[in-house]
Amino acid sequence: MAEISAKLVKDLRDKTGAGMMDCKKALKETSGDIPKAIEWLRQKGIASAEKKAGRTAAEGMVGSYIHTGGRVGVLVEVNCETDFVARGDLFQELVRNVAMQIAACPNVEYVSVDEIPEAVVEREKSIEMGRDDLAGKKEEMKAKIVEGRIGKRLKELALLDQPFIRDNSLTLGELVKQTSGKTGENIRVRRFTRYTLGEGIEVEESDFAAEVAAMGKAA
Repeated sequence: MAEISAKLVKDLRDKTGAGMMDCKKALKETSGDIPKAIEWLRQKGIASAEKKAGRTAAEGMVGSYIHTGGRVGVLVEVNCETDFVARGDLFQELVRNVAMQIAACPNVEYVSVDEIPEAVVEREKSIEMGRDDLAGKKEEMKAKIVEGRIGKRLKELALLDQPFIRDNSLTLGELVKQTSGKTGENIRVRRFTRYTLGEGIEVEESDFAAEVAAMGKAA
């Protein structure tokens, strides 16, 4: 397949309003055919979703999910533009799916890569730069390797970049865009909290055998 040029990606973006990465993916899926790529984006609900992204989404709902056994719980706020859509089955199904995704992804800390603080990015870079397998490599090569690893690592921390647990062929972010396209409104995941039973509690460990031995000596 011919390489997808930056100009081709820009042309598709100008025609659809979709994001650069979505346009590039659409062109790859359709071998660089712009009309087919437009159809692909429309089928995914992405083109229409991007055009709505600038509109205010202040309605929506706070959804919850408690995993079987009650050991993991999630609260998530998902916003849309109107109460009408918020009460609809399509939107509420999305909120349930998002909450379940959060429960299934214990390492996710942020909604999107854009929300990750610069301090966290720099910390991850420092960790990667100090790895033993980079020792002796030229600085330019080292920088490229670290850049690739950091990109992957940041996506691991971002909820919207996770493969959807019910369909690994799309990310959770793409699912949100599809739902946005179907409802005709801007939809966004605003924030979430994940609770794990006992997290943060220090449990004092006792040496039962030593206690029994001590009691024996005392007797």
